[in-house]
Amino acid sequence: MLADIAPVSRESTASIIARQLRDAIMNGALPPGTQLGETELASRFEVSRGPLREAMQRLVSEGLLRSEPHRGLFVIDLEPDDVHDIYWARSAIERAAAQRVVRGPHRHDVVARLTESVTAMAEADELDDPAALIEADLAFHETLIESSGSRRLVRMASTLLIETRMCLSALQNTYQRNSQGADERIAEHNRIIEALRDGDEESLIALLEAHMEDAVRRLAPDKTLVTPADN
Repeated sequence: MLADIAPVSRESTASIIARQLRDAIMNGALPPGTQLGETELASRFEVSRGPLREAMQRLVSEGLLRSEPHRGLFVIDLEPDDVHDIYWARSAIERAAAQRVVRGPHRHDVVARLTESVTAMAEADELDDPAALIEADLAFHETLIESSGSRRLVRMASTLLIETRMCLSALQNTYQRNSQGADERIAEHNRIIEALRDGDEESLIALLEAHMEDAVRRLAPDKTLVTPADN
């Protein structure tokens, strides 16, 4: 039955280019609104335009690039509607992941892993390293989703977390420090961990949704996040 299926070879050139462009968008090296020039990129990657175009079309299909007729391809700009949609979708995914984790047998193992991410956030905050703080923040949410054991949730979250990275860069200067001088995001994430540790599903979901709502309020003040649970 499987006689016609050939062994999988190394990662294709287009896949490598797509991954590198994806990373550049995520870490801000290609900021929102940047136009991607084929000639320049082909030269930098030292490839022909064929695999480059294939890679860029993958990012168009993922929603990270937009195509403008007669102008070319651009990194997406996140408008208020986009911000609302990103956090609405994240709320649905992370709610499902959190429910699966809090009801599962490995809750305390997940707590330990999430605590590592928050510790990394605190260390980055002490070093005044915003980029590291953002990466630790994202790692927290990736860990929560991966810990659900659902490959489909992980797959659905992959592009959302890249877009979230873009949002977090814009959010960076909107947060205040608490009475102990620490970034308030650290306390938010610690409260989520505490609810998970206690097995308090209702509080866990409420804290996650409040976390999403707060981000929307900061980035898109005219938008109100109606979470999946409200529908």
